[in-house]
Amino acid sequence: MRLNPLDTLLGMFSHDIAIDLGTANTLVIVRGKGLVIEEPSVVAIDRIERRIIAVGAEAKRMVGRTPADVVAVRPLRDGVISDFAVTEKMLQYFIRTAHNHSLLPRPRVVVGIPSGVTEVEKRAVHDAALNAGARVCYLIEEPMAAAIGAGLPVTEPGGSMIVDIGGGTTEVAVISMGGIVVSNSIPVAGDEMDQDIMSYIRQVHNMLIGERTAEEVKMEIGSAYPLEEELTMTIKGRDLATGLPKAVTVSSVEVRDAMAGSVNAIVDAVRQTIEATPPELVADIMNRGIVLAGGGALLRGLDKRLAQETKFPVYVAEDPLRCVVRGCAEVLEEAAILQKIQSRLNRRRHRPPR
Repeated sequence: MRLNPLDTLLGMFSHDIAIDLGTANTLVIVRGKGLVIEEPSVVAIDRIERRIIAVGAEAKRMVGRTPADVVAVRPLRDGVISDFAVTEKMLQYFIRTAHNHSLLPRPRVVVGIPSGVTEVEKRAVHDAALNAGARVCYLIEEPMAAAIGAGLPVTEPGGSMIVDIGGGTTEVAVISMGGIVVSNSIPVAGDEMDQDIMSYIRQVHNMLIGERTAEEVKMEIGSAYPLEEELTMTIKGRDLATGLPKAVTVSSVEVRDAMAGSVNAIVDAVRQTIEATPPELVADIMNRGIVLAGGGALLRGLDKRLAQETKFPVYVAEDPLRCVVRGCAEVLEEAAILQKIQSRLNRRRHRPPR
């Protein structure tokens, strides 16, 4: 894909936008303004009147608390669009909010997408951005964006490894000379860990809790590696036997056991990627280490667990939550890099099956 000179010229006068369209959160950087939006990817809908009531943080506060005619939904699941119409409305809201309802030309938009999405899913994201008000939309694979945002030398002839753990997917990629050499994408990430905690509390404590409570438990006492001092937390929910309110105290050891399946899946995805990596690049990664990005990188002890399992040094990126959107924004500023990434993405898209 070649960049249109007119788009480049208009981009000098419009508020071009970089978007990390995540399963859990959407982040938006506006050119020249920095990060302007960081809100949950949640939309509240009136099912009777079929209209959007709230988007983002306001909508997330409604989860589990709405009347029968109002539903709070997450239009992205496992990193891909599950409800095109709602995603389009959400993107439209974020783009207009970021643009501050300006009358300037419609923005160029760069959107991060999981590396394992299909052509139909790519087209859905592309069309949703255009219908939401973008003049032109460029797609970049999230591992590449995360690596750029983490400051890895992606254009050099040496291997760099990024593990981007979001809400719906975990993306593992080895990058060299501006392209993805080996990648692995699995639908196991933060959301799956929340479901693990909900299932554990239901089975062991016979208590029902919601997604928000499970997420709070994960953030407060969740871990992937034994802690020096184990933590406890009191959680409240509904007793499945009596239907009445109930409170139980859980420990970080319990939560770690509950999430073991998801953490093991992430570890296996990293190991499989390393096994498929050319030996020369493996040597580079041993020297540079594996970099963790995304919200899942903040899980206590995950870096230690991966280091123990892979025998590689593992580091958490600076500000891991914003690596993808920062990478999208950096690519937006560099037309040459954007053109190179787009051409590589197109080649990967049209490569015949083996």
